[in-house]
Amino acid sequence: MLQAAPAAAAKALEALTPPPDLSWRDWAAAAHADYEANQEAPRVVPLDLAVVMKTVQRLAPADTVYTNGAGNYSGWLHRYVRYHGLQHDGRTQLAPTSGAMGYGLPAAVAAALLHPERTVVNVAGDGDFLMTGQELATASGYGAGSGAGRLVSLVVDNGSYGTIRMHQERDYPGRVSGSELFNPDFAALARAYGWRASRVDRTEDFEPAFAQALTAGAPTLIHLKLDVEISTTRSTLTAIRRAASAAGPRP
Repeated sequence: MLQAAPAAAAKALEALTPPPDLSWRDWAAAAHADYEANQEAPRVVPLDLAVVMKTVQRLAPADTVYTNGAGNYSGWLHRYVRYHGLQHDGRTQLAPTSGAMGYGLPAAVAAALLHPERTVVNVAGDGDFLMTGQELATASGYGAGSGAGRLVSLVVDNGSYGTIRMHQERDYPGRVSGSELFNPDFAALARAYGWRASRVDRTEDFEPAFAQALTAGAPTLIHLKLDVEISTTRSTLTAIRRAASAAGPRP
């Protein structure tokens, strides 16, 4: 700990001779290699959310704002969309420390209204979206996403409260209660609110749908239909259930 003003500390550090080598160089290289390896994942069909998220970042502007609520679906956003840091484009992520279901869509609408020149992408789970989906009306009413920037909401629909289902299978394998969802047609719902919308069931159909959303001139919702079996970026419900069954009853 240094008890000094930043200006004074910087002056003192400026006078120091830099070391000829860094003791943590190999550690940093290994950590970076681990990070790069973490960007790879087994292929998932028919809809691969890893490919979806990589496509989003490849096509969206560098200063795009990303928002999300709570849920397993957010793992794909935070694993595969690279955070470039405040020094590049300022604030680009809303919600990683919020942890609240339903936060992502209203946060996206607010960001789009505050910065109409920037693209905003909301990633929502189906249960998450159902909590605040009526904010589509707010976006339409105030013209969010109709300026130079774009407003896009990706709704990941697996027909389940995915995180709760994961915990049920992990702690009480095979005993599922109250985590199933009975969802509307999210694309039709979005159109009723004045948004443009489409549904994507296969990985290869996502890129053209997202590219069109970036040129639509109006807020767009893309309904992504995901199999409930795809639980996290690293595991499936079947694998979680088998591991829990093999471990035996919890004490």
